[in-house]
Amino acid sequence: MLERLFLLRENGTNVRIELLAGLTTFMTMAYIVVVNPLILAGAGGSGGPPISATVTATCLGAALPTLLMGLWARYPIALASGMGLNAAVAAT
Repeated sequence: MLERLFLLRENGTNVRIELLAGLTTFMTMAYIVVVNPLILAGAGGSGGPPISATVTATCLGAALPTLLMGLWARYPIALASGMGLNAAVAAT
């Protein structure tokens, strides 16, 4: 099924390599789930948004566009919020 959907052989890869690449990408980007809520917790004068809501929004804000990019566009790019923009939002 995955072979037909993503044309793995045509692209010179297999399921094992793709799973390893996905795990590597996740480990590279997982810090955003922790850092983003901590940055935004300092936003505003009264403590910012609740941590649990910010963690949920961060996870959904990374998962949904990444799934769309992989399943609809068939392009292996992971998407998540940028840390620079988070700092700008927290500071204003």
